Amino acid sequence: MSDRWTITIDGTEVPVREGQTLLAVLLAQGRLALRGSDRSGEPRGPLCGMGLCMDCLVLVQGRGAVRSCMETVEPGLVLRTIEGGGS
Repeated sequence: MSDRWTITIDGTEVPVREGQTLLAVLLAQGRLALRGSDRSGEPRGPLCGMGLCMDCLVLVQGRGAVRSCMETVEPGLVLRTIEGGGS
């Protein structure tokens, strides 16, 4: 299996490498805000990078909301950032 794949982020195919976290891919794409605050809707982005803060939540097709810093890429993965709140 090749170590290069594509995943889909918010409808756009993005090249990735095996072993990258979803957060690493998102940051490399210039995505700093991944969801909106539950209360105000203000943009939220990764804070801790190790799975504690929950500010890096994204929606993965078939799995729901996941912490992007804790998930690695898989061939054909489809994800979207969360508009509004993170719930």
